[in-house]
Amino acid sequence: MKYQEGNLVPHKSALLVSPANMLNEDVCLPAAVIKKSALENNIQWMQRYADTRGVSLAPHGKTTMTPWIFQQQQRAGAWAVGVGSAWQASIAMVSGMKRVLMVNQLVGKANMQLISALKNEYQDVDYLCCVDSLANAKTLSAFFSAQNQQLDILIELGVPGGRCGCRTTAQALLLAEEISGLPGLHLRGLELYEGVLHGDNPQPKVEALLRDAAGLACQLERYVEGEFILTGAGSVWYDVVCNVWLEAQKPANCRVVIRPGCYITHDAGIYQQAQDDLMARDPVACDLGGDLVSALELVAMVQSVPESGRAIVNFGKRDSAFDAGLPQPVAHYRQGKALPLTAKSIKTTGIMDQHAMLELAPEADVQVEDILVFSTSHPCLTFDKWKALLLVDENYNVLETLETAF
Repeated sequence: MKYQEGNLVPHKSALLVSPANMLNEDVCLPAAVIKKSALENNIQWMQRYADTRGVSLAPHGKTTMTPWIFQQQQRAGAWAVGVGSAWQASIAMVSGMKRVLMVNQLVGKANMQLISALKNEYQDVDYLCCVDSLANAKTLSAFFSAQNQQLDILIELGVPGGRCGCRTTAQALLLAEEISGLPGLHLRGLELYEGVLHGDNPQPKVEALLRDAAGLACQLERYVEGEFILTGAGSVWYDVVCNVWLEAQKPANCRVVIRPGCYITHDAGIYQQAQDDLMARDPVACDLGGDLVSALELVAMVQSVPESGRAIVNFGKRDSAFDAGLPQPVAHYRQGKALPLTAKSIKTTGIMDQHAMLELAPEADVQVEDILVFSTSHPCLTFDKWKALLLVDENYNVLETLETAF
């Protein structure tokens, strides 16, 4: 949306002219940008990976909450989109998604009313949510049967000390037996999230959980009519999930569904390390050709060089994730022209609400009004700070404004 005199700009990285170029200062900075070529690469790479492994892909939409990106993922072949709340499910349905996995519990009367209304309006959309307790199952049964609706559900398997989910396979089996007698509910399969397992070497624990889940799925099969959905896998262990579940004994008509989310823009921090580890252990990923690449960047301006060896940039905690490493500069521009940027010559060392502090090596030539481009770590917590992100080409020409729905 272009600026109009007398009106407020629609978001904090608004375009003041069209066409706009970031490096010509045609956009209010700071701005979060997505490189189009990198985004397309990541969508295609992950879909190719899922297709090669023979599993379905349900990318977790809560990473971006950007309808335009949901649509690109579905168009590329995604079987579903994953969400974490009733509100997010509504955005996915309005965006045109044909299948929505709400990998969370549906609780609260208002949230149930929202899903009920969505099921009426989008009758061709396949919506599923999770249950891990008889109390929740009974409430859902009473509500949706009263609406003459059927709610499709997955039992969630968790781990002690983790978040939601039945803590034992025995608990999950008992819950499935109880659900089989409740009207308005239709059991479709089993869900877990192995990313809650941490430690110096969590892979053995991840594999054990996955094997337990496959065994549980076989026992749950008698409660599921038709296709059995077995789903897990965040952005770190999706190869291990495929390895264990594709080799394990499963229900005869079983669909394995992986749910990575952060791959969509990847990063230059924790998910780059996770992907490096995956590429080292997974020959399938290596044989695909190519790899995930960082697509999300923060473009900002130097607003002060108050002392030798220190510069201040005009972004902060309100603009970028900072929980998994501070954004670090990857490119330097002055009056639209690229300047050399050597490793560690400019380093982000601190961040406040609206300021980032840079440490400058003696050879660093940084001036007020220079533009710096930053890589980020953990994309989820950058996306949710923006009403809109800018899709750009390799020369930072703005191609499209992508509205988010947080």
